[in-house]
Amino acid sequence: MTDDKYFVGIDVGTSYVKTVIINNNKNVVSSFIKRTGTSLLDASKKSYEKVLAKISLSKSDIKHITATGYGKNKVGFADNTKTEISSHAKGAYHYFPRRITIVDIGGQDTKVIKLGENGKLINFKMNRKCAAGTGAFIEEIAYRLDIPLSELNNIALKSTNSTPLGSFCTVFAKTEILTRIKEGEKVEDLIKSAFESVVRRVIEMVELEGTLVLTGGLIAHNNIIREILERETRADVLIPPTPQLIGAIGAALFALEAFTI
Repeated sequence: MTDDKYFVGIDVGTSYVKTVIINNNKNVVSSFIKRTGTSLLDASKKSYEKVLAKISLSKSDIKHITATGYGKNKVGFADNTKTEISSHAKGAYHYFPRRITIVDIGGQDTKVIKLGENGKLINFKMNRKCAAGTGAFIEEIAYRLDIPLSELNNIALKSTNSTPLGSFCTVFAKTEILTRIKEGEKVEDLIKSAFESVVRRVIEMVELEGTLVLTGGLIAHNNIIREILERETRADVLIPPTPQLIGAIGAALFALEAFTI
């Protein structure tokens, strides 16, 4: 008979719902990621059911649920909510308890969050005005090139040369890439240039300093982002074990705290 208690964090993003279960020792024991789709509530419910089923838990086994992210207020079955900024800060600091700057590149937005030695928020900046600098930009490039999204990273790693894209705008950039391919440039060089474009947009948002922690779905599947960011900033760049789940993990940690207070 286990004495474990279980706590859930649900991060409802514009592209994906990320759900995790942690135990009272703060260990992740189950996780599930699914496309958000057209209904935030339905996607949250399905993700919650799947994450429970993976380790044969019932809803009665869960002590507290905290929702975060873009659609946090749509999760009617959650016990409370937390902001995206606080949840990502909580999750990243859990793995790297020191002064850090979190760079979270999501599907539709990018967040830069600066934390002090004690994990307290110093400041943050969020970019939601343009798809460039987000995962949506890379997804669009993959679509236009008719290349599976999962293959872009390995193709870019083969690049021996890259020339910056002339446009940051997603619409113009994809046209530019197709034109340059027709002119003889290598696909791998242009894909790498697209990743470099994302990093440049992040760098332009705010000054990046100290130890950087990369999170988000784009990082989870494209480690070339780390290589480019290290080169451009000359900073130490760290990646947590499950970068796409950091917001959900932070929310789960808040759920544990809420139960024990």
